[in-house]
Amino acid sequence: MRLIHTHSHSDNIQPIQLTDHFTIARLLRFVLPSIITMVFTSIYGVVDGFFISNYVGKTAFAASNITWPLLMIFAGVGFLFGTGGSALVAAYLGADRQKKACSLFTEFSLVLFAAALVLTILAEVLLPSAVVFLGADESMLPDCIAYGRFLLLGILPFAFQNFFTPFLVTAGKPGLGLTFTLLAGFTNMFSDALFMGVFGSGVAGAALATTLSAIVGSALPFLYFLLPNKSSLHFRAFSFDGKSLLKVLSNGSSEMITQLSLALVNVLYNILLMKYLGEDGVAAFGVISYVNCIFTAVFTGYAIGSAPVVSAHCGAGDLAEVKGILKKSILLLSIFGLSMALSASALSPALSALFTGYDEALCVLTTHAFRIFAISFLFMGFNIYTSSFFTALGNGRISFLISFLRTFVLQVLCAVLLPLSFGAEGIWWATALAELICLGISALFLVFNRDSFGFRKPEKERTRFHGDLPSEES
Repeated sequence: MRLIHTHSHSDNIQPIQLTDHFTIARLLRFVLPSIITMVFTSIYGVVDGFFISNYVGKTAFAASNITWPLLMIFAGVGFLFGTGGSALVAAYLGADRQKKACSLFTEFSLVLFAAALVLTILAEVLLPSAVVFLGADESMLPDCIAYGRFLLLGILPFAFQNFFTPFLVTAGKPGLGLTFTLLAGFTNMFSDALFMGVFGSGVAGAALATTLSAIVGSALPFLYFLLPNKSSLHFRAFSFDGKSLLKVLSNGSSEMITQLSLALVNVLYNILLMKYLGEDGVAAFGVISYVNCIFTAVFTGYAIGSAPVVSAHCGAGDLAEVKGILKKSILLLSIFGLSMALSASALSPALSALFTGYDEALCVLTTHAFRIFAISFLFMGFNIYTSSFFTALGNGRISFLISFLRTFVLQVLCAVLLPLSFGAEGIWWATALAELICLGISALFLVFNRDSFGFRKPEKERTRFHGDLPSEES
């Protein structure tokens, strides 16, 4: 059944529902809290790097960047259940089946808790051998262990922070998600200043500050969904639904593989940079990674904020609205990408000096590398959104392929092959080339699957959601 779209002159003050008609202005207003949430999350991660680099030194900074991928690898399970689960739950909400949506939300939360707990124990056991495998030398090893012990205690809260972020959007409360993130961010910044600036606790203090912020960022949304609230989601008694769980594991795999791949590619870059440039290369890449998180967060926030809207309209059978959201998103992301590529290039000297101003040669190297890396922002947003778009449609297969190609296959090929001809310079160009190639692949997937989201598809052939929602309640 096609949705009835209403328009009002009071659009600026009326709360936005997932099944509303979305103009560009309304879409921006709805996704803005998610964008700010992701940007702010990245900023307080950057604060960690700032304090470590300036208060402990570049060896400790390089050590923290070698260890950080472990958290990304293990806490990525939160993205698996968060993105895959929120797409299915939003589809049920769009189909006006709130009880089923809440039941699945509760089930996914409990399964995630068990998985994250097991992964935390595993990570702590594997830490010493893992950091050596990731490229730590003898000078970095003590800092890697000290940083990792406290950081990996945050796997469970970090996983739930990743899980709750898209579900707060699905519940129609992206602004509340921003509030929780701000509180978590202030906790991290204050703790960094206290532990490292006042107590001089080094990298262990930075890791503890990060873990405390994740506890705040996950506990607050947990309490919100546990207590009576006015949103469309809350915890409730449930009957285990194995079929839906398998669908989520399949559909959300693209976002999890993104996190795993990024972590593994970071490891590869660190190994290559140690080979070609030594500790300075790893430190420069660490700065780029921190700052890149802020710029990438704009694209990720947009994808997280808009995905439940796509899922809800699919669940309601309104593919005309899905097509409209896709067109508007391509336009907006093109503008975002050009703006960020230009601003990143212009700001690269200042951003590099913020972290490495104490070492002139390292600062020059970081500025040069970041200007090259900034070219990737022209293409990155489109690739991130396309993968998220197919997840929102319930097509985890295509979403997985785009993510895996973008974050692993193409990155590894470019990072390994380009240095053979261009040395260390090839490493800095690898990401931009990988994103450009993936842009063409993403566009082809959209073109060849255009019928599934409202392009040239007869009304009578439209489906409610990729794979269709089961009709039975539980």
